[in-house]
Amino acid sequence: MSEQNPYNASQFPPSEKEYTTLNLGPTHPATHGIFQNVLKMDGEIIMHSEPTIGYIHRAFEKLAERRPYYQITPITDRLNYCSSPINNMGWHMTVEKLIGAEIPKRVEYLRVIIMELSRIADHIICNAVIGVDSGALTGFVYMFQEREKIYEIYEEICGARLTTNIGRIGGLERDFSPAAWQKIEKFLDEFPKVLKEFENLLNRNRIFMDRTINCGPISAEAALNYGFTGPNLRAAGVDYDVRVMNPYSSYQDFDFIIPVGTNGDTYDRYMVRHEEMQQSLSIIRQAIQKLQSLKDQTSFHADVPEFYLPPKDEVYNTMEGLIWHFKIVMGEVDIPKGEVYHCVEGGNGELGFYLISDGGRTPYRLHFRRPCFIYYQAYADMIRGSMLSDAILTMSSMNVIAGELDA
Repeated sequence: MSEQNPYNASQFPPSEKEYTTLNLGPTHPATHGIFQNVLKMDGEIIMHSEPTIGYIHRAFEKLAERRPYYQITPITDRLNYCSSPINNMGWHMTVEKLIGAEIPKRVEYLRVIIMELSRIADHIICNAVIGVDSGALTGFVYMFQEREKIYEIYEEICGARLTTNIGRIGGLERDFSPAAWQKIEKFLDEFPKVLKEFENLLNRNRIFMDRTINCGPISAEAALNYGFTGPNLRAAGVDYDVRVMNPYSSYQDFDFIIPVGTNGDTYDRYMVRHEEMQQSLSIIRQAIQKLQSLKDQTSFHADVPEFYLPPKDEVYNTMEGLIWHFKIVMGEVDIPKGEVYHCVEGGNGELGFYLISDGGRTPYRLHFRRPCFIYYQAYADMIRGSMLSDAILTMSSMNVIAGELDA
């Protein structure tokens, strides 16, 4: 990868060189403590990088192994908190796969709408920050107003904004309200115009292109060897998307394009995410059309009483409702024995959940496959031989989320 960079430190004898050690940062609050990079510098050129994969050590997986299944959802929020609903849905689908729950089509389409809104919110953050690190602050401020509108939709659906705890095993805790649908329609109407303005600001901007093209490149072969997935892998030229390769939540019912880059550099990563936002808008519109054809259906959760809290009216007036309410709240629901792996296309790539159940009320073993943890390992190779300023842009374009990196 460093061979693609014009800076070649080998032209000078090592005996004549004087190197500097630099602790990279603090362009982000996390770069000094949560994930650290100690650079060996030859002037402005990075000769070597010594990364540290996290200092948080929150032990999410071990926490999850001591909780009832439905109480694990808030833990998944804290992985990629820029698109937490996707984490929530991925976990719910994993448990549903283990218990064999049949999810109504309407629920799956509602989930698709939420997940694609989350993908847009995630990509807004990444691309806006790439603009900031190349010197363009205006687009960041402008685009964050649109992310705020998505958060307002979350708030209308579940009452939360950032760490959403949205949905339940088997579906959603409540149906979309009329106000939620109004906010979604308004967003679909207004956001394309804003995205076009953001595109006009950066996509063909000569300064932006000079700063991002050939910045932090990675080849398709190297990306696959490291285990890349998501936009970072597609930017390198590999058209792998979990929604297409292993469809879930009825993604096979939707028509959309998988954008693919060629050079695997910062500009390609930016462009792939930009086009994915366009495709997400298309998927949301298709989901709304499909829901209109299911007007005779009103269910927003599957028939899994052991996971879905019954309405208060049933709790107060029926013995069955009271029993299920008690068992769910007290975590007294046993899960079948089994071993499953389920993955979804998260904002950063393949987000997977490897779950082993021994038949108890908590997981015997639970492992999160966090895409950030995997592709951050390539960061040292991607910035070797580049300028210091390119290292910041490269990190932003990889969309390293500290909460997902060190779980």
